Amino acid sequence: MTNPSNDIAQLGDKITNIGVYGLRLASATVLGWIGAMKFTAYEAGAIEGLVASSPLTSWLYQVFSLQGASNLIGTAEIAIAALLLAGFKFPKIGLLGALGALATFVVTSSYLLTAPVTEPSLGGFPALSVVPGQFLLKDIVLLAGAVFLTGDALRRIAKSS
Repeated sequence: MTNPSNDIAQLGDKITNIGVYGLRLASATVLGWIGAMKFTAYEAGAIEGLVASSPLTSWLYQVFSLQGASNLIGTAEIAIAALLLAGFKFPKIGLLGALGALATFVVTSSYLLTAPVTEPSLGGFPALSVVPGQFLLKDIVLLAGAVFLTGDALRRIAKSS
């Protein structure tokens, strides 16, 4: 006879594993796709207000042009996406990607505190504007995903040792 609790636990493990793979692939897709967009003048202009509003990133415009700063950010995002993908096979490389994603989403989530994200016509806080407010809100979920992927990489590294 099978134990229903064991069957449920095994199903839970399978679904969790699918979720980990999905989260890694989705995070890499988001970072790679948005990173590639950073090489366009459209995206460089679109992020200018966010980057300029933050003490963490505003310095980029003192060192690079608008497009140069966007290209640098895009290069970093694409590299992080590649590291996340390599993490499917190589946990230590995946850890670098997860830490890079973690840093990226800490910075982008911080824009919720530094950029004008509320909608004045709705009375301000807690009403968020569509852009950048609601656009940035998703980065909190991506940040949580990066934390999870960091933990998963550490667990896999420990298991392989």
